[in-house]
Amino acid sequence: MTENLLLAFGLTLFAGLATGIGSVLAFFTSHTNTKFLSVTLGFSAGVMIYVSMIEIFAKAKVALVNALGTGPGNWLTVGGFFAGMLLIASIDKFIPKQSNPHELKTVEDMNSHGSKGNQPDLLKMGTFTALAIGIHNFPEGIATFTSALQDPALGIAIAVAIAIHNIPEGIAVSVPVYFATGDKKKAFKLSFLSGLSEPVGALVAYLFLMPFLNDVMFGIIFAAVAGIMVFISLDELLPAAQRYDEAHLSIYGLIGGMAVMALSLLLFI
Repeated sequence: MTENLLLAFGLTLFAGLATGIGSVLAFFTSHTNTKFLSVTLGFSAGVMIYVSMIEIFAKAKVALVNALGTGPGNWLTVGGFFAGMLLIASIDKFIPKQSNPHELKTVEDMNSHGSKGNQPDLLKMGTFTALAIGIHNFPEGIATFTSALQDPALGIAIAVAIAIHNIPEGIAVSVPVYFATGDKKKAFKLSFLSGLSEPVGALVAYLFLMPFLNDVMFGIIFAAVAGIMVFISLDELLPAAQRYDEAHLSIYGLIGGMAVMALSLLLFI
């Protein structure tokens, strides 16, 4: 797996820094393309749900059953899956609603508060949103890194899905910071930096998990990753896609994401 280290780190960095794309969209477009966001967020959810339940959970189960036996292996797989859900749900629970990155912002929000500059409340909200995204994206970095380390093709699919879902989070940071300060560079910088927690998560995984990465540890991590990604899809991506939605675009995106992931698994994995 050591030959995949650079790719794993690179994919994690790519996924995390996609928050910067949100800033660019906010600064250089005059309106929010809700159709595009609805389809792409639904697509991202489809990729995550399909790959989690069909591939990652199955790999975790095989590893744990082979290492521990049928009964203990099955129980630990299910326990790891729900432990991942509990972890990401707990992180969301302690993030204040006004700073939650899942509270959607649009480009139009740039002009909804009057004049720009000297608005400390908005600056505080943007700063806390950036911090919240940093905390929230940390386990996603671990998920992307460990997946890419074990299976590069799987890691690429997960990185792309997470990158898509990070775009609205970048908007959620840049809109209030830009409006509070009138400084595009500062808003972009804060949005960009908020995504760095994902490669930090990868670094932590490398330093603290790699020395213990046997079949049991791998199985537990993969089961937890599956739980994290299913929770993200159901709690974040689909609700966000439907709030942006026009007609049934989010569901079409969901099905498209599942189909693309299924095809890539058949062809490349």
